Amino acid sequence: MFTGIIEEVGRVQQVEPLGGGMRLTVAAPMAQTLRPDQSVAVNGACLTVVSASASHFEVVVVEETLRKTTLGDLTPGMPVNLERALQVGARLDGHFVQGHVDTIGEVLEIIPEATGRLYRIRFPEAFRAYVVPTGSIALDGISLTVARLESDTLTVAIIPHTLAKTNVSTWQPGSRVNIEFDVLGKYVVAWLTQREDPSFERLRSLLPKGA
Repeated sequence: MFTGIIEEVGRVQQVEPLGGGMRLTVAAPMAQTLRPDQSVAVNGACLTVVSASASHFEVVVVEETLRKTTLGDLTPGMPVNLERALQVGARLDGHFVQGHVDTIGEVLEIIPEATGRLYRIRFPEAFRAYVVPTGSIALDGISLTVARLESDTLTVAIIPHTLAKTNVSTWQPGSRVNIEFDVLGKYVVAWLTQREDPSFERLRSLLPKGA
C-alpha cells in the first residue's frame, strides 16, 4: 500500500530482457534503505525488490505488468517516480494507492497557468465510472485530484512543487502515463453493480467488460 506522495525521482540505470519480462535497475538514494522482498512503487506500479545496494536497486517486471503499464517504455537515463510502502502509523498525505495500475492514459494538452499547469489526460472510456470530479487518482504513482472530467478525458492541476519533485516535468503531449483509479471508488462500483436493481443498469454499461 502506498499514498501517492513521491519520495524521490530515480534514474533507470539498466533494462535487461528476462524471458517475456525484464529486470530493471534503478539508481536512487533510497536504494540504501531497501531490502530484498520489500515493495517499491516505480511510476505507480508496485514491484518487489530483488536486490539492493547503496546506490541502486533491482526489480523484476513480469509480462502482465508490462501489458498494463508503461514500464516497457523505459530506457536507461529516464526518470521514474519512487515511493516506498506505507508504514503503519505514518501520515497519509495523499490517498490509498495500491500500486496496481488499471490502465494507461495519454497526455493530450498542457495548459500553463500563473501558479502551475493543467494537464488533460485521455483514458479508456470503459473506466469512466471510476472517475469523479474532485476525486482522487494516481498518475505515474502521484496522488492527484481530478479537476475536470469529460467522457474520456480528465484534467489535473499540477503545482510547482510537484513539477520539481516528480517526473511530471518530462510529460509532453503524447506521453503515456500509468493510471490507478481510487480503490475505494472501485469497491463501491463493484458493490452497486452486483445488486439486482434495474436502476444500476446504466452504471453497469459504463464498466470495463468483466468488471
